[in-house]
Amino acid sequence: MPRPNLPLPIKPVALVTGASRGIGRAIAIDLSKTHTVVATYRGNTKAAQSLAQETGADAVQSDISSAGDRQALVGHLKTTYGRIDLLVNNAGIAPRERRDILEATEASFDDLIATNLKGPHFLTQQIARWMLEQGRGRIVFITSISSYTASTNRAEYCISKAGLSMSVALYAHRLAAGNVQVFEIRPGIVRTDMIAAVEKAYEEKIAGGLIPQRRMGEGQDVARAVRAIADGLLDYSTGQVIDVDGGFHLRTL
Repeated sequence: MPRPNLPLPIKPVALVTGASRGIGRAIAIDLSKTHTVVATYRGNTKAAQSLAQETGADAVQSDISSAGDRQALVGHLKTTYGRIDLLVNNAGIAPRERRDILEATEASFDDLIATNLKGPHFLTQQIARWMLEQGRGRIVFITSISSYTASTNRAEYCISKAGLSMSVALYAHRLAAGNVQVFEIRPGIVRTDMIAAVEKAYEEKIAGGLIPQRRMGEGQDVARAVRAIADGLLDYSTGQVIDVDGGFHLRTL
């Protein structure tokens, strides 16, 4: 709870994890128009500093896979701002190298589960308790089409995202009566540095009809979906899965 002598920010406060680059950066830039944004980053200090200069965001170094870092991050929010209105669980990593499921290592599996699943799940646990005390809040999980699309050369990534989708459903159900809405956004193939090494191959597949809308997604496409949630336009749709994938999820004959 806010300390009695702690003035609340006029703007609502949004925490965006993994915000220095890619989808997270696009979300942070958009939210900064209306929110006080706390933007976490793990290692790219230069990118985080440029985001802070561009948007006025509070850039905080935090490894979402670390329980200590998560605790410190929530402590920073409570001490500095005294409120939390929106959590965007965006931080995530891809395998350092793509390996066939028969060759993938336990070390890679552990890394991805810790960052992509365990980290956001338990950060949400802390933030959810706080939001219930406040009597309001919104939570967004950025997952992926990989939560239901099998890629046998990055199985650990798919498994981590599939688990995160269930985390969304669990929190949405648990928090609904407390006026805390929870949403899942599933981006498709989005142009970020995460896919830079395979971007050309994806472009060729898209041109061949992989995506009905025949274009790769951009970070701003995901940011617009977060915007609708942040503005309260979907408050009676808790637990909703929002596909931002150009129609990839459609099944056709």
